[in-house]
Amino acid sequence: MIKKLIVLDTETTGLEVEQGHRIVEVGAVALADRRRTDLHFHSYLNPQRAIDEEAEKVHGLSLERLTNEPEFAEIAESFLEFVEGSILVIHNAAFDLGFLNAELKRASSKYPALEEICDVEDTLLMARNKFPGQRNSLDALANRFEIGGYDRSFHGALLDANILADVYIHLTGGQSKFEFMSSDINSNSESEISDSSIDLKKYPIPQIVVSKEDMLSNDQRIASINAKRDSS
Repeated sequence: MIKKLIVLDTETTGLEVEQGHRIVEVGAVALADRRRTDLHFHSYLNPQRAIDEEAEKVHGLSLERLTNEPEFAEIAESFLEFVEGSILVIHNAAFDLGFLNAELKRASSKYPALEEICDVEDTLLMARNKFPGQRNSLDALANRFEIGGYDRSFHGALLDANILADVYIHLTGGQSKFEFMSSDINSNSESEISDSSIDLKKYPIPQIVVSKEDMLSNDQRIASINAKRDSS
């Protein structure tokens, strides 16, 4: 059974979960056939604590704005139902998982850690392997892959999840092509292809010549078929 891909992001009151910082927004979008879908999960959250000034500058969410939003415990069940059994695609996964697992533990001791019910792919690690020594923030990757059409006045969990989905598709595009090619050939033929050692002169493309009589006959046949279709 193929697991569904879910791209996820959070916004928080600060950077340190150990200092009691909380999630203020969670957003996730499902992928299917290497495309973003309309299936998504999104919620703003009341963190029940002050928001660091620098964090508010990033996501633009104030405590006053979030006062009437649900607490994480109120959305925990629906969130777990959405992500359970999936592959979670997260940029800098340790950060988001740390906050989400802390929220789940705070909501109920019965809730599992996300790693217990989901697989995780970290796009930051993927990007570092693919672009060593380069900047690999989400914005840097979006610029590198020329992903546009998003308002970046502020960061937002659902907004960043959608951008990350586009980034993930670009990051894994070459890998998917390689897997498709390698499924029908052995390692020896792979090395031959990678060396560009195939002599195309040995495989000439046959030329097909169509006479005027053949073309006229084909036109008459198509006209006859269209006439029968129109009269039916």
